[in-house]
Amino acid sequence: MTTLAPTEPLPRFAVFGAGAVGSYYGAMLARAGVPVVLIGRPAHVQAMRAHGLRLQTADFDERIAVHADTDAAAVAGADVVLVCVKSGDTEAAGAALHPHLGPQTAVLSLQNGVDNAERLARVLGRPVVPVVVYVAAGLEGPGHVRHHGRGDLVLAPFPQAARVQAALARAGVPTTVSDAVPQALWTKLVVNCAFNALSAITARPYGWLWAQAGVPEMLRQVVRECVAVAAADGIALDAAALVADVEGIAHSMATQMSSTARDLLRGHPTEVDHLNGHVVARAHAHGLQAPVNQALQTLVHLLEQGRGA
Repeated sequence: MTTLAPTEPLPRFAVFGAGAVGSYYGAMLARAGVPVVLIGRPAHVQAMRAHGLRLQTADFDERIAVHADTDAAAVAGADVVLVCVKSGDTEAAGAALHPHLGPQTAVLSLQNGVDNAERLARVLGRPVVPVVVYVAAGLEGPGHVRHHGRGDLVLAPFPQAARVQAALARAGVPTTVSDAVPQALWTKLVVNCAFNALSAITARPYGWLWAQAGVPEMLRQVVRECVAVAAADGIALDAAALVADVEGIAHSMATQMSSTARDLLRGHPTEVDHLNGHVVARAHAHGLQAPVNQALQTLVHLLEQGRGA
């Protein structure tokens, strides 16, 4: 495991988009004494400033003192910026961050979907590191994040990777650096395409969905469509392994509802256009069809309109 030399200063982190995911990693860094500032929405920031950030896990329940702000300018001076905004906010996030980044600041995209790092890089005019995030966390209210499971990260290689990895390890965040991040992002996208929209449409958890007649075959078709589109984009995926992953999640996360479902229930915009919608758009770009993904995207859009998201 990479470690920091005793005399080497800890890198300074900023979390831009301190929702559930950003708050979890920000809390873990702050708890370990790694300098970090969390940039988030006013109510969440106000609660963190007043009472600290409550991090509730299976192993501990603590209030952690954190630096929090609502202004993107708070990232100034950071060595590492973790971008954790929703996919639909990527370009706006880049525009907000751009004036405040130092020349050597590493920008990491901890977002759903497969193209956020590329989109962010276009706005910033600099490389952005794509990161695969494996964590289940949710905001229970302002200043309170609950961790449900995992927390590991897979980072694409970049010059400061060893130093960043060491700081995350100090914070108890398992991190690997891999050349296979594009494949891993697509793999995660396929699983999200299988469950996120359907869980939102039905307002039901994964285990219940898998147990319903016709659903396993429907999700197999979602996987097949995604694998064909990924292949056209130059990413080779194993359809059989992905179907096994989808079934495994139905059992291991049987009571979990998707983030898309939670967004719909709260009247928030969803990320469906960057999940199933991304597959549909790339399919059309290659002259392919993705009818099940397109149906799921359309149904979520209809629910968004009906619920005012």
